[in-house]
Amino acid sequence: MDNAIGCVELSSIARGYEVADAMVKSANVKILFHRTTCPGKFVIVVNGDIGAVSASVEHGLVAGRGEVIDHVIISNIHSDVFSAISGTTDVTKHGAFGVIETYSMAAVIEAADAAVKASDVVLMDIQLAMAIGGKGVVTLSGDVSAVQSAIELACERVKEKGVLVNQCVIANPSREIVETAI
Repeated sequence: MDNAIGCVELSSIARGYEVADAMVKSANVKILFHRTTCPGKFVIVVNGDIGAVSASVEHGLVAGRGEVIDHVIISNIHSDVFSAISGTTDVTKHGAFGVIETYSMAAVIEAADAAVKASDVVLMDIQLAMAIGGKGVVTLSGDVSAVQSAIELACERVKEKGVLVNQCVIANPSREIVETAI
């Protein structure tokens, strides 16, 4: 089953292209996307079975030659992560509003996956570094207790990496905040 993803984030755009090439040539993976991001970083996200994704990321780390900022391998990614990254989440019910902000794109993907697996929350959006200083931001919604629990667990995961910037839970957000956050 092809439900694993791997992400490698680099400080160099040129090296990023080399790493993307090495990753896709080293294993049977599909590049979901690779792109430049702010401020002059590069990110690659691949998809495939866990063995192929692990091998691909390992090759990426070697090819990165010291310019790897962060990386993550998630063996059973929650399907909502893909729609949140692509901005196609359909949020019909608004509850509490939660935000997790990280210094790393790989970490925010990991945080989003952990949050949606931990509690009954909806991932609203995942922003990956563009026009936000290279940071990653995930927004989510649900009942207050579910959002608090999801944020707490996800933040513990990224705190271990030292890349958590901040987080918040707004129990009763204004409609304008929720609508403009999507």
